[in-house]
Amino acid sequence: MDSGGELEDASRLLARLSHPEHGEKSLHAAAASAFLLINQDGDIDTAYRLLVGAIESGEHGWDAADAALVEALHLLVLLCWYGGEPQRWQRLLSFLDRLEPEAPDLLWVISQIFADPARTGAGALPRLAELTATVGDDPTRVIRVGTAAVFADRLGDFRWATRRLVEQGRAGTAPVRRHLGALMHLGLDYFHLGRWAEAADLADEGVALCENHDYRFFAWYFHYIQAVVAAVRGDAAASDELTGEIVRWAAPRGAHGARFFAAHARALAALGRGDFQTAYRHSCALNTPGTVAPYVPIAMWGALDLVEAAVRTGRETEAAAHAAAMRASAMAGLSPRLELSVLAAEALTTPGAESLALFERALALPGPERWPFDAARVRLFHGERLRRLRATTEARDQLGQALKGFQQLGAEPWVTRTAAELRASGQPAPVAASPRRVTLTAQELQIARLAATGLTNKQIAERLFLSHRTIGTHLYQIYPKLGITSRAALRDALSALDPSGDG
Repeated sequence: MDSGGELEDASRLLARLSHPEHGEKSLHAAAASAFLLINQDGDIDTAYRLLVGAIESGEHGWDAADAALVEALHLLVLLCWYGGEPQRWQRLLSFLDRLEPEAPDLLWVISQIFADPARTGAGALPRLAELTATVGDDPTRVIRVGTAAVFADRLGDFRWATRRLVEQGRAGTAPVRRHLGALMHLGLDYFHLGRWAEAADLADEGVALCENHDYRFFAWYFHYIQAVVAAVRGDAAASDELTGEIVRWAAPRGAHGARFFAAHARALAALGRGDFQTAYRHSCALNTPGTVAPYVPIAMWGALDLVEAAVRTGRETEAAAHAAAMRASAMAGLSPRLELSVLAAEALTTPGAESLALFERALALPGPERWPFDAARVRLFHGERLRRLRATTEARDQLGQALKGFQQLGAEPWVTRTAAELRASGQPAPVAASPRRVTLTAQELQIARLAATGLTNKQIAERLFLSHRTIGTHLYQIYPKLGITSRAALRDALSALDPSGDG
């Protein structure tokens, strides 16, 4: 998501505009003040009130060509999102309605898809397609188009531009704020594509950038990616620690949007370990059963979680109401991945053999394996239902495909659940074709190899665009995994690893 302005630039701008000749209500000064407030103190409420007041009292005549006004409205979008409260969005939308002759395309598309995609997103897709096709190479535009695209699953339409921006950021030729936005977008994109190790690496890089450049406010974005990757991999302790950190930071600052992301990761972690009561509680923090939460875009990502948790805890009425709300929303029209969720929710809440046609429709959507975790979950649901309907052969086929998908992803909790279902069908779960001999991630292996060459933590950090503290933390976790206690033993421990594995 768009991360606002550079800290030093904002400070200089604020100092310059504080002189009397510029006027105290300058939109530029208000925007700079709002940005400094959220990053220094995380004070969403004050930043929001300051910016809204400056917009309402400004002498811009609601001219859509007024650059300062448009920039202020883009920042207000983010403050509304951080705050996570519908009434804030209503104020913003009323401002956009007053623009003459009309809101600029990019600002309008963001207001439709980023604000409340479950209701207004589908209608803005044609204009979003035009924006992604003409995104260009301006860093601000790339990030803002990405902000419009993220909840419509359209980041892949211009992934090349986002990756290029990451490379420019690493080379020092793009602003830090845009580098952060590109890392966030690419990390989310890679998570949904099942490229979890890469998503985690990008999140680590984002945390290091926040630490090194004092962007304290934006670290929670990357903690979410770290938490959701840990959740699906089965590292519940790490996921719980990260989401706890997000909530502790967000609660006193009114950053309710961040708390919604934490709830999503917590629900996924609980589902994986079969704690469906806890999963239901966290899912309800994101969605009220029977309503896809308005102005909470990530509510769409957690909608199927609520349905599954409700079904598995005997809350059939709540599950059916939420599946119906998903169907009544614009979710299915936004992307095949979200349509997969809608159909799966309907299938889970449809009794008997009638559910099977819905599962088959879901898995017949174009290329469900592009989203391997989503597809494997639906195959697991389908296989469970087939087994209960005594269609044993078909159940084993779906469960076998689900197991393979989860094993390839390293989604250990879901591997365990699916293997249990296969055994219940009378078929032993096959062993993974290439079982891992150690539990190092790709990044941990890279760090371990560099440390084994004699590089210091600081030197490794510089090579990998991480902080030296992050390197130290990784090494602290690597030693027990390799059965060693010191850096000196790394070389021998690494030589014993299977060279064909990922660590």
